Amino acid sequence: MMSQMPQQAALTKCPSCEEPLEPDDRFCGACGYDLSVIPARPRDEPTIALNGSVPSRAPADRDRPRPPSAPPAAPAWPGTDGSPVPDASAGRGAPVRNAPVPPSPAQNAPVPPPASRVTPAPPSSAPGGAPVPPLPARNAPMAPPPAQATPVPPSRTEAVPGAPAPTQGVVPPPPPAAAPASSSGVCFDRRAQPEEGAAAAGRPAAQPDEYPLQAPDPRVAAEQQPSAGRAAVCVACRAGRIDDDGYCENCGHAQPRERDHMEQECGPVAAVSDRGLRHHRNEDAFAVGTTALPDGSPASVAIVCDGVSSATRPDEASLAASRAASETLLAALPRGTHPQQAMHDAIVAASDAVNALADEPAEAREHAPHQNAPACTIVGAVVTAGLLIVGWVGDSRVYWVPVDRSAPAARLTEDDSWAAQMVAAGLMVEAEAYADQRAHAITGWLGADAYELEPHTASFKPDRPGVVVVCTDGLWNYAESADEMAGVVPVDAAVRPLHAARVLVGHALDGGGHDNVTVALVPFPAVPQGAGPA
Repeated sequence: MMSQMPQQAALTKCPSCEEPLEPDDRFCGACGYDLSVIPARPRDEPTIALNGSVPSRAPADRDRPRPPSAPPAAPAWPGTDGSPVPDASAGRGAPVRNAPVPPSPAQNAPVPPPASRVTPAPPSSAPGGAPVPPLPARNAPMAPPPAQATPVPPSRTEAVPGAPAPTQGVVPPPPPAAAPASSSGVCFDRRAQPEEGAAAAGRPAAQPDEYPLQAPDPRVAAEQQPSAGRAAVCVACRAGRIDDDGYCENCGHAQPRERDHMEQECGPVAAVSDRGLRHHRNEDAFAVGTTALPDGSPASVAIVCDGVSSATRPDEASLAASRAASETLLAALPRGTHPQQAMHDAIVAASDAVNALADEPAEAREHAPHQNAPACTIVGAVVTAGLLIVGWVGDSRVYWVPVDRSAPAARLTEDDSWAAQMVAAGLMVEAEAYADQRAHAITGWLGADAYELEPHTASFKPDRPGVVVVCTDGLWNYAESADEMAGVVPVDAAVRPLHAARVLVGHALDGGGHDNVTVALVPFPAVPQGAGPA
């Protein structure tokens, strides 16, 4: 015993209940622990049991017996009213009124086996000497804390309502650890947020938050993703996701752009544009609309533009020209401007819009000094009651196809092209000129580098109902003559213009689709009684 006295003299707190000791104490005055049985354990060993496990000791301490985690179990001493009264250790050494002190155990009494450590919190964490319930194992239910007890720290789960509450001041034994619940994610030790009024309604409190894994199952994520926000799927492989550049991450296939295929129907007018099968983008553009003349009669407008591929930004040029021309016509016709004059002004406005695209900073021109200015062709039609106005610059065309196919069809425009000039000069017949490789070299266009703007306009007064076909060379290359065009236009085109436009685009694609294909159909109404041909 004398060999252990230096160790006993060095103890300042009870190894079991952490109560202060006097230098000559051989038994703890609070819990009755025998201080002569074992020397004090290392100070760096934790005193709080985690998940019900006993902290490991250093190898040097393994040969020495471990002190008990708690004082020997003893029956609760009855109080004056017959209720059990806790020992002094539950109240941080504060004596309980009218509670007898349990007898001290005999010296050198056998040490009970280790049990789950239930160590009270330091005195500073429980002001007023209020007892603190033991910390349960993770995910294990526990009884609610007694009245006036210090709340459990936020890093632990709350007590489950509905469990039997222990008598005030009695430290309940730790419940057995429950098996962890199955989960699709990672469960963190966060305080559960009970719903407001849950205890009053008898509902259990909210469970700890559950966080999804960093890489969830893609099949589950796809099901949870709303259909409106789903990413686009490749049109080729039907599986790959589309990146920001418009290519499939699986097969590398370029995805259709917004202008690769466009359709629009406005009143009796309809138009369809397609990229074709050989070009990497659609450089055509169109604009359709309807308005009313000052007398209240309707007027239909269709504009089709074809970007010059050898120029810079031809797609922007065609889009700017079609918009400018359409806006000019729809604004001028209600004011009473003659449709033919309005068409002329619309072509001039379209030319100005394309020329504005060439106004680039000097630095941009220095980096690309050999690039041509943006350029395009234009063709348009205005249909009113008994009057048909066409206008164009370039090689896009307008065809007249009567509803009664017994009457002849006609081409209403002349190309600004090398082939047309050869035919007009009498140097070649039409078949020979258009068979030449220079046939489609245009001699007129909209753009800053055009020689001179010469808008072409013409007016017609058909004597019967029909359909006006406004198209680019991507279509008329596969139906060049008026009779060939009349042969591919559906017979119900006047009443189903959008369907007919789709059929015409499909005809060009079936023929090879070597160029962008754009067509607009404008039905021409029946001629009023008393009107005759122009």
